[in-house]
Amino acid sequence: MTLYWRILASMQAPLNPTRWQLRDTLAAIALFAATAAVTLWQNAHIGLLWDLSYLLDNSYRFALGQVPYRDFPFAHPPIPFLIQAAIIKLFGRVVFYQILYAAFAGALGTVLTWRIMLRTLTPQQGSNIPRTSAWLSAFLLTLPLTALGLYCILPIPYYDGDSTLSVLLAIYLLQRLPAQQTAASPRHTPFALATGFALVVPLFVKQNIGVPFLVAAITGLIALLILGRFTRNSSADPSPRTFALVLLSALATLAAAALLLHLTVGLRVYVHWTVTFAAQRRLPPLANMLGIYLDPIMLWTLPCIAVGLLLLKLTRPQFSQPRQIALRATAVILLAAPFLRTLALFFLHPDTEDRTSDLLSLWPPVLILAAVLVLIRLRRTLRLPLLLAFLVLAAINGTLLSQQLWGSTYAIWPLLLVLIASLLAVLQSERLVTVSLASIIAVTLLLCGSFYLASEERLSYSNVLEGEPHHSVLPELRGLTVRGPSLPAFDHLVAYTNATIPTGDGIILINGEDPFYFVTGRTPQFPVLLFDPATDPYTPAEVLAQARSRKRNLQILTDPTPSRAETLDLLSHDFVLFHQLDNYDIYRHKN
Repeated sequence: MTLYWRILASMQAPLNPTRWQLRDTLAAIALFAATAAVTLWQNAHIGLLWDLSYLLDNSYRFALGQVPYRDFPFAHPPIPFLIQAAIIKLFGRVVFYQILYAAFAGALGTVLTWRIMLRTLTPQQGSNIPRTSAWLSAFLLTLPLTALGLYCILPIPYYDGDSTLSVLLAIYLLQRLPAQQTAASPRHTPFALATGFALVVPLFVKQNIGVPFLVAAITGLIALLILGRFTRNSSADPSPRTFALVLLSALATLAAAALLLHLTVGLRVYVHWTVTFAAQRRLPPLANMLGIYLDPIMLWTLPCIAVGLLLLKLTRPQFSQPRQIALRATAVILLAAPFLRTLALFFLHPDTEDRTSDLLSLWPPVLILAAVLVLIRLRRTLRLPLLLAFLVLAAINGTLLSQQLWGSTYAIWPLLLVLIASLLAVLQSERLVTVSLASIIAVTLLLCGSFYLASEERLSYSNVLEGEPHHSVLPELRGLTVRGPSLPAFDHLVAYTNATIPTGDGIILINGEDPFYFVTGRTPQFPVLLFDPATDPYTPAEVLAQARSRKRNLQILTDPTPSRAETLDLLSHDFVLFHQLDNYDIYRHKN
């Protein structure tokens, strides 16, 4: 009973987004535990050899002291692999620790998103939204992340999830910069400097997110400094001095990182592999990038939202109560039309791919609406909440440069929800409207997102659901579950390699789908570990010199090896079949 009364008193207390109360603790524990449990559940029944091997083998290469960009070509920024290399150094070569990291980091991302949305939705003085409604709306909007969290859909610590987590941390710190109305404190300067440092971190986690995010942040901070004096500033916003400290810290961090790269691997080399080469292999045509905004759904969703906003604007206190209720109810239905459509089609469309397309079709209307509202409000004032929405838009659109909606959204659902919270905050409407919209959005994303997760539609590029689940006998793969024959065949390959091939011999696996070096502890001697157009810069002739073996049946459905036929033709001249295993042909050089 005591706990019940404490919870009840906490729910009735005024909302202070900077101070934790009992309800905050309980909500954080629930969101953290649910997200971590879903990530662990995903890892307990599926294993993605293609993605996992790239992460583990390259992180192990980092742990050995091999330097990317200088010692071998590498198309990604280093931080995600340095994190996993540190885990390997601390706990050894056991994949279970990578799984635990994914569960913990994903759960942390959900809690961070909730706190960001809580601060976003907490009303300013004079608003009609009760503070308890803001808390409830933020909590409801966070619930879908228990299924759509950072590492729920792709349940390994891949760089997309890490980059989103770094963006969330930077936004979290930006939101908590001390306001002008707050008395000066010695801790404010270090906090502002730490915030500037955090703005640069995403650049070295994933470039297509980090570059637009950092450019938007620096541009926004400069605009706040230069143009802020010509607009009406709020005492709730940070002072110009605070913004200046954040900007100087970000620029100093960027300069220090550039100097470190120059002294270790060469700045030009780093830019070549992570920008020039990566853009050549991944950057889609402009038509593809703009195509997501040309969906026919936009022809009716945007007008519905516009009419809904107009109805809210037309609501007046002098209107009769029934008329006000009718206007607000109609406005809620129109504003929630895209989500209601997706919810209805979920029950009407039995096909998994159709349901996925319906869910992903929610992104363009939200992005366009957010961009329009940011531009409209930018004409009247320039404030920190507006900058944060601008940063989220930049990060999302940067992510979509990689594989557009279908392929790129799996780890950035928290950013979409932060953007939705920003839109609800802009409405500054009454409790019924805010909570109703948050409830409709939460139900739609939780239901459709849970089915999207369980169907593994995003992972349809791989045979993750076919065959009986298997566990490896190798201690390094403790905690990994893979369906089909891949894992027993890989165990056989490792046993054969350890018994037959000397430790110092150079080995390469084509396609490179297995975490061979992580498991065996052998030192990679070939520059490329995974033969994929996004990571392999070499011609078949260049591959020939050190190739030793190739896998016959892949878990991934589409053969990604560039010029495979030409490569194998060249191999046949210099290499002879040495041995055949269940799923591998072992070739040896004729000399």
